[in-house]
Amino acid sequence: MKRNWIQVWRALALMLAVAAKGGSAAALPDFTPIVEKNSGAVVKILSTQKAQEMEGVPPDIDPRALEQMPEIFRHLFQYRGQPQRERQSMGSGFLISSDGYILTNHHVVEGADSVLVRLADRREFEAKIVGSDKRSDIALLKVDASNLPVVSFGDADELKVGEWVVAIGSPFGLDYSVTAGIVSARGRSLPSEDNANYVPFIQTDVAINPGNSGGPLFNLDGEVVGINSQIYTRSGGSIGLSFAIPISVAVDVAEQLKSSGHVVRGWLGVGIQDVDRGLAESFGLDKPVGALISQLEPGGPAEKAGVRIGDIVVEFDGQPINESADLPHIVGLVKPGTHSAMKVIRDGKKTDLRITVGELKSDEDTGAVAQASATGGRIGLVVEDLDREDKEQLRIGGGVVVRDVARGKAGDRAGLRPGDVITQIGSEPVRDAASFRRIVERLPSGTHVPVRLLRGGQAGFVAIRIED
Repeated sequence: MKRNWIQVWRALALMLAVAAKGGSAAALPDFTPIVEKNSGAVVKILSTQKAQEMEGVPPDIDPRALEQMPEIFRHLFQYRGQPQRERQSMGSGFLISSDGYILTNHHVVEGADSVLVRLADRREFEAKIVGSDKRSDIALLKVDASNLPVVSFGDADELKVGEWVVAIGSPFGLDYSVTAGIVSARGRSLPSEDNANYVPFIQTDVAINPGNSGGPLFNLDGEVVGINSQIYTRSGGSIGLSFAIPISVAVDVAEQLKSSGHVVRGWLGVGIQDVDRGLAESFGLDKPVGALISQLEPGGPAEKAGVRIGDIVVEFDGQPINESADLPHIVGLVKPGTHSAMKVIRDGKKTDLRITVGELKSDEDTGAVAQASATGGRIGLVVEDLDREDKEQLRIGGGVVVRDVARGKAGDRAGLRPGDVITQIGSEPVRDAASFRRIVERLPSGTHVPVRLLRGGQAGFVAIRIED
């Protein structure tokens, strides 16, 4: 009897295992129709650049990643028979028109003297670079052919976090490799050194590696929703953090490149920085949010609209600005000459502004101004007046230069350094050492105060906690 019960339980366990397996299989999408439909429109791109010597590895590949690669794959990067004066890099792309227009990344073809496109049927074409845009990392190519297979476009705005997506490309030269994952986040801003990010990235956990760059990202309807562009990695390979350019951004850029050879973007003429917790408290905010204005371009759109240094932009054209990196790509999409609405936090209150958006020039110096420090007994700084030459060089009317920073004091904890130039404390401009001391003495104890500084030619704010 006991034996019979054991057999029954074994049978039930087997049935449950089979059911579970079948249920899991049914829950997973079938990617084969997407691959079969679109592989023909995906291309491999080999760009060649003249160089002094052949390094054997494409420039977008971390040499450490090559060392960790199995020996069987390393030959893929040793371009046999290639002259030593040339260097090759590779990437992916996809056909968007039957007459040979191809989308890829700017960095795939940057500096290329020649570009070779290989189709899935092994045909090869020399490609012309119609135009390339570094700020969006988009390039438009053209091959002389007809009746080519093309992809269809989806709507990246309709993507949901957790939704399945599929990538097709040539990672490490392995043609037409397919990987899948889910959407991890949308509208992801990736801050750059100059806060000049013009792309609201789609973040996924799809395995993307060098060679995937420029390839398509598909939704489950087999529509392109993005262009695989960047990965975050420590080793050179995928760790589940990849970023794709929304197809709407790419198409807009491509159309402009095709019609005029360059891209027109909106411009405010400001330098910005993130708001951390200390700065949020010092500006009277209940949480760190927005883009803090640290610099104004003289005569620029923002200055003409009445924007002030120390304003915190929290909304532009009805779109929230949660962090500083949100502002450039929102403004960049606005047609120059457009009258836009902007909300800023000023003196702890929301202020509505109207601004006429300017045009970002291709040679625009997006560099900012610098950061600074100050002294005084309460914050542990020793400051001096600026001389006339310093003022002319920095193009400022007043300020003080930090000569010494007391260790362990408020200024030191805030990161101030000798050589920093302080131009503003709170909402009050610092004209000279005397005004600096007066302002510092009046500051209430136990509070954070924003201090505007210049450091190395760049401007920004730091929050200093005032102590007695």
